[in-house]
Amino acid sequence: MSTQLTLQAPLELPPTEVSPYLERLWSSELMGSSGATTFNLLVWQPAWLQQQLVRLGRLDGPITGVLDQDLLEAARDAIPWCGLPPSTAAMAPELAWELGQRPGDHQAPDLRGQFVDSAISAHMPRRLITLAPTLDDSQTLATTVAAYCPLPEEAGLGSACGDVVVLRGGGGAISKALAMLQPLVGDTLPTWVWWNSSLDENPGVLSAMAAGPRRLVVDTSMGTPRRCLDLLVERIEAGQAVNDLNWLRLRSWRESLAMLFDPPSRRDALNHVVQLDIDVEGQHPVKGLLLAAWISDRLGWHLESSYRVPVDGDETGGLGADFQRQDGQMVHMRLMPVPVGVPQTHPGALVGLRLICAAPNRLPLCVILCSESGGCMRLESGGMATMELLEEVVPAISETGEMEMARLLSGGHDSTNPLLAAAAPLAARLLPD
Repeated sequence: MSTQLTLQAPLELPPTEVSPYLERLWSSELMGSSGATTFNLLVWQPAWLQQQLVRLGRLDGPITGVLDQDLLEAARDAIPWCGLPPSTAAMAPELAWELGQRPGDHQAPDLRGQFVDSAISAHMPRRLITLAPTLDDSQTLATTVAAYCPLPEEAGLGSACGDVVVLRGGGGAISKALAMLQPLVGDTLPTWVWWNSSLDENPGVLSAMAAGPRRLVVDTSMGTPRRCLDLLVERIEAGQAVNDLNWLRLRSWRESLAMLFDPPSRRDALNHVVQLDIDVEGQHPVKGLLLAAWISDRLGWHLESSYRVPVDGDETGGLGADFQRQDGQMVHMRLMPVPVGVPQTHPGALVGLRLICAAPNRLPLCVILCSESGGCMRLESGGMATMELLEEVVPAISETGEMEMARLLSGGHDSTNPLLAAAAPLAARLLPD
């Protein structure tokens, strides 16, 4: 958290008194400070994984909802303890579910939403509202408010001040309190909604939080692939501004691929792609599908069919698709799950990509991108000696969710990224029912 001046320390109030109290606070009690005229941020922050690890005594408190290194290490240690495959990502929802099946009653302070992460604080939100559901579904609603001013060296005090509101309790209690949100955010400032959890849970709460013109931020690596892609498409088609953190993590892959074809001598090869292979960690294909959809959309391919590809006897293991290029020739795509020993933080991370181009009267070109040098080995097999080979390791970018969210806030994004808007519907079609 960045350096802050506390104007009002965290204070627990009855839910009905939160809105009137904040009005009095800014209009009379804090006459020397004015609230920032920036944006509101609503956050669904269940932190199920952290809550379960703390409950079992596998992680020290307090519960903050922040994805730090201690949490990641505890999660990775818990994967074999729960009997899950080694390729299970630390943030996979099935890990939190498995932990929930084991007994434990360790307690720790719950500080979710009471502090503003420095990456987000730098953008000076006017109001940050955190919905923090607890493991105990019978817990009654507790509401906490605080007011603060970030103190960045280059900014003055007056325009930076904001407040935080926390709604903590069981899922039923929070659902009943959703009517509080609109009076708290109003209509004068833009409102972002960050659904910081699986897209499979609480669809009613998600709909209520992300209503109207609010800007929705999701992570399509969290949840069942069909639900993730369908929700993304549904919101885009409804005209809502949608941002996907899973899509943002593809930026370095898209840039690396574009740079390899940037030299004029290689650009024509993109008109002669015949094969696209993508490897992902584990059984979550959404990130790979978004990348395949972006490539096909940029190159003007037409999707002919999509289907399942058996892997080691598993009929649902891999995915395939056939595209038609603009010149009528076919492109074959394969997206395959790859077991890894040390998976990345989020499910379905990219392991590698191979693009084969066969232009007439020249040596075929094979482009391979991989997340690490070892990840290229599978894609290097099969006739590479007869091709011109270009290979590059894509640098891994490790950012917390707060840092990813801050990048979005810095850009404004009052509409859906047009590249994502074009790729998402095609990615949904690439996933067979």
